[in-house]
Amino acid sequence: FTNNRSIAIFIVIILVTSTLERNGLKEVAKNLISKIKNISSGSIIGIYAVMRGFFSALNISFGGVAGFVKPIILPMAIGSLESKVKNPNEKHIEELKGMCSSAENIGNFFCNVIFIGSAGALLVQSTLKDLGHNVSLIDLAKAEIPVAITSLILAVLYYYFKDKMLYKKYYINKK
Repeated sequence: FTNNRSIAIFIVIILVTSTLERNGLKEVAKNLISKIKNISSGSIIGIYAVMRGFFSALNISFGGVAGFVKPIILPMAIGSLESKVKNPNEKHIEELKGMCSSAENIGNFFCNVIFIGSAGALLVQSTLKDLGHNVSLIDLAKAEIPVAITSLILAVLYYYFKDKMLYKKYYINKK
């Protein structure tokens, strides 16, 4: 157990997150975001994707889907929706859940290799070495930066327009 401290950190994160959730973390996140006018759920999710990408490039993790997205980002997205619509459609909320989870994955996956010491960078380097290509970690990071930026821009645009499409589908065309 002492040799594998990452497991201990994971357990602590789960305990802290569940305690905060039980004591109203979701409600606080919803109330906070509902006070900001004219911010859409798609904008919140897009901002999170960029933030996640930035921190992933620095190899800083803050809980992932279970520790950060579910208790904070998703309630903020739902709170934004509830500030515009009194009874949100369940299918819309399910779509928001998927969008929030994908923001975590996109931000982490495409920006992880930018950090030179990350496991992803080392895996890519060793795989390329086995294929006969000696690539330095700096070269991998340089090659990954435009990929990360492009993926984040496309993700933000996707979340923004998907949110508009869902709002139109579930609320405007139903009137």
